[in-house]
Amino acid sequence: MTGWRAAAYALLLVAGNASASGRVLDDFSQASAWRAEGTDDIETHLRAVDGPQGKGICLDFDFHGVSGAAMLKRELPISWPSNFTMSFDVRGTMSPNDLQVKFADDSGDNVWWYRHDALAPTDAWTGLSFRRSQVDFAWGPTQDRSLRRTQNLEFTIYAGQGGKGEVCFANLRMESLPAEPASWPVPRAKATSELKGHTAQRLLDGKGDWRSVPSADTTQDLTLDLRNERDFGGLQLRWLAGQQASHYQVALSDDGEQWRDISETRAGNGGDDAVFLPEARARYLRLRMLAGPSRSYGLTQLQVMDRAWGASPNVFFQAQAKRAPRGMYPRGFSGEQSYWTLVGVDGGAAQSALLSEDGAVEVGKGGWSIEPMILADRNLLTWASVRSAQSLMDGYLPIPSVQWQANGLSLDTTVAATGEPGRTELLLRYTINNTSGHSRRLTLALLARPFQVNPPTQFLNTPGGIHRIHDLAWRNGSLIVNGKDRVVPLQATDDFVASDFSEGDLPERLAHGQRPSVDALHSDEGFAQGALLYRMDVPAHGSRTIGMVVPMHDGDIALPRDPMAWLEQQIDEVAQSWRGKLNRVELQVPANQQSIVDTARSALAQMLMSRDGPALQPGTRSYARTWIRDGAMMTEGLVRSGHADVASQFVEWYAPHQFTNGKVPCCVDARGSDPVPENDSHGELIFAIAELWRYTHDRAQLERLWPHVQRAIVYMDQLRASESTAANQTTERRSLYGLMPASISHEGYSAKPMHSYWDDFWALKGYDDAVDLAGVLGHADEMSRIARERDRFRANLMASISASVSSHGIDYLPGAAELGDFDATSTTIALSPGNGDWLPRPLVDATFERYWKDFVARRDGQRTWDDYTPYELRTVATFVRLGWRERVQPLVDFFFADRRPAAWNQWAEVVGREPRKPRFVGDMPHAWIASDYLRSAYDLFAYERARDKALVLAAGIPATWLAGGGIGVEHLRTPYGELTYRLREERGRLVLQIGPGLKLPPGGVVLPWPYAGTPPTVAPPGARWEGGDLVIRKVPVTMSIELSKRH
Repeated sequence: MTGWRAAAYALLLVAGNASASGRVLDDFSQASAWRAEGTDDIETHLRAVDGPQGKGICLDFDFHGVSGAAMLKRELPISWPSNFTMSFDVRGTMSPNDLQVKFADDSGDNVWWYRHDALAPTDAWTGLSFRRSQVDFAWGPTQDRSLRRTQNLEFTIYAGQGGKGEVCFANLRMESLPAEPASWPVPRAKATSELKGHTAQRLLDGKGDWRSVPSADTTQDLTLDLRNERDFGGLQLRWLAGQQASHYQVALSDDGEQWRDISETRAGNGGDDAVFLPEARARYLRLRMLAGPSRSYGLTQLQVMDRAWGASPNVFFQAQAKRAPRGMYPRGFSGEQSYWTLVGVDGGAAQSALLSEDGAVEVGKGGWSIEPMILADRNLLTWASVRSAQSLMDGYLPIPSVQWQANGLSLDTTVAATGEPGRTELLLRYTINNTSGHSRRLTLALLARPFQVNPPTQFLNTPGGIHRIHDLAWRNGSLIVNGKDRVVPLQATDDFVASDFSEGDLPERLAHGQRPSVDALHSDEGFAQGALLYRMDVPAHGSRTIGMVVPMHDGDIALPRDPMAWLEQQIDEVAQSWRGKLNRVELQVPANQQSIVDTARSALAQMLMSRDGPALQPGTRSYARTWIRDGAMMTEGLVRSGHADVASQFVEWYAPHQFTNGKVPCCVDARGSDPVPENDSHGELIFAIAELWRYTHDRAQLERLWPHVQRAIVYMDQLRASESTAANQTTERRSLYGLMPASISHEGYSAKPMHSYWDDFWALKGYDDAVDLAGVLGHADEMSRIARERDRFRANLMASISASVSSHGIDYLPGAAELGDFDATSTTIALSPGNGDWLPRPLVDATFERYWKDFVARRDGQRTWDDYTPYELRTVATFVRLGWRERVQPLVDFFFADRRPAAWNQWAEVVGREPRKPRFVGDMPHAWIASDYLRSAYDLFAYERARDKALVLAAGIPATWLAGGGIGVEHLRTPYGELTYRLREERGRLVLQIGPGLKLPPGGVVLPWPYAGTPPTVAPPGARWEGGDLVIRKVPVTMSIELSKRH
């Protein structure tokens, strides 16, 4: 059995001053070598001060409520040894903010860094040091990421809590260390006592075991001389049966004389013990055995594990999962990709939960989980020993379930969230069904475990994997986790059991019949586990339901006398509330295409659940921030769905985060506005404001928001001017002239900023919308000025595309001017929401013909691929606009096959070809991708054509859908009111009925001929044929078209 005790032994802040050993890199006597800088709206000043020995410099800063960085920079060439320790002294007064020490090469493009999160310095000078192993490559285009020589140094204070303060530095040194050998020598070992032939050295040499029968008055020590001071990550012990030390300590020493205790196990149970010692460094190691079940001790293995083995609790537990039977740890720790879905209330992302495909529930963002297991017929059933299926209530509501089936038993786990943001409660329902013909006696175990549902492969923003549980307490019929989280059972439990990990993994103890009943348990290391046990006799073909409530707030909850009836009522009320939110627009399709409709409704729910109050977010874990690009495109989906109020809340909240110079932040979070230059953002805010106006016609709101449009336009003018230089009129750089500057808005250019046409297409859309809005408000002069700038920009953009196409010898629209790369998913923005009619149609067609050919090759297995991002769902809307109706359904079918699990109607940000290959997948569901799908799904039925403001109907609907009941839309919001129509084949005629609620658009209503071949020559009354389009100039209307036999 495995037990361990964690000890964080790292070189971080150390009392006193930095070591005087090593080479001085900067004694800070020349303050003029340094300069202070701040990102947008952040104020910085540099001043010289006295250091603990010599001089120092201080950085005074004020974040003024925005996110970003305050920086100290200087040129400081460094040739790096293969191994080193870098140290400096630090003091200051500030709220916790992140310290980043950055080293850039002479190009400035490639950066390495050391990061210290939430630095909170004191008034006293304190030494801080870090080793080579703690310096990572941060970003840059280089393929060689080895740290050899850098040219520039930067101390960065990156906003955590932000605020105003100072941080001071002195005594920057570097000490070279010996290079680590390819393999470390076998340690020398000695023991206080040992039996002949069973020595500690034989154990270390791999030639036998170690045994000892110490005298009663002797402390049994086993000491290792590692022969060098070295880093390591922990110990792997294997005890002889019945001869384990149940109580033992681990200590380290640099000289073999002075010892520091770093780990203690008090209730070990023998077998295998893994001792986790992250960032440990020493020459000597001592294992002191204090007590055991017998007078003797014995080990068959004592292995010093390398630094990587103990790099983090996640890495450590993944190593333990490899040694354990499959199912004892969550799937994500066991070398398999796992999937999950979101449970929450509208606007309640901060208190949302996750449900895994295997039935575990993550309690709160980054929280611990409740995992079901069943003890039946002397077997422990886990996710690995059952067949699992997933579902949503009604096929689309965000009330997910997981069903297990095994050996005549099934377990249905259903989770719903009720309440409101800030006062959410999780409703958990577990139903066991006995599908066999005889009674079954079993125990349902609901385990509180220190594992998130978000797996350890998830590293961004909210890292997945471990969530420490330090305290478990059974109090007044409820489980209290870490002194604050509560689990309230709706029926009496039969037992509560708990175990510290050093006492053995709780699932294994349950499987072996052990029931460690306790009222409370504390774990210093934070890896306690507990279980609520429900013993039950389930009759043949009978069932038993267990319910729980998990309040995500500190308030009281009052349970009625019949809690199970109350639970069912609560779940029904949650379902009814969601039906009201998700069915404001109704789509009718053939029964075999219902998943298209259900997934659209689920996508809307995912957008609503992922928002944090008014802040629209693409996710709740990895992407729990608000990007204007995501929010702007979600805004379109929301207003079309009848949720203009939600879109309005978002825009009114985001717009004031604009910087004083007019720059629109790429994203906003609790730290404030992010200053990273992403030059799509300015056009996106204008687009979002314009979308609100188009769908709400709220003039008062538009007048409030207009100043934000004005400032964004002025800022875009300045950005374009910075690229309208003589240097960009040379042959080599002419494709850059007059564009938006290079940025990293496109993730493909994060290594090095590029002149992305994505930015330019959004900027042009912003100019277009600003012209319209100026006209609405009667600002004629400004409308003319913005129109002139727009036209100049569009001309420069067209010239740039032509130059890039020519210089790269390509026949498609490139993704970035200087690269000539192919990126059709990015290019879709030019057509929607942009008006791409100004683009050369041959380039547009060639771009998406190439995408189609690549898509077919990928779909048919003719091209190898590893993963893709479902942002490609935007191509559905593009193909609809291009009139490629026959290609739409294959796209939809392919993307739908990659919903995981399919019944949960969702996509992650990344889809892998091999479903169980572990990888980072972003948030699941990803709300921006959900919005991409929702907008594309609506476009199948209706979209506004930019060039003439016509509403185009059913351009993405296959003709085969029109038979029988056909297709229809009810209450789809448009800039011209609510669109309701039905389209179907009926007795040899194509019948179109457009209902009331729609004002005739300027370009009319257009029905593209849905069949192969040419349409009839005679149009119904009130319409005319323009090529293959039936243009309707009257609404509401009912008209029919006679179909020839070939249709």
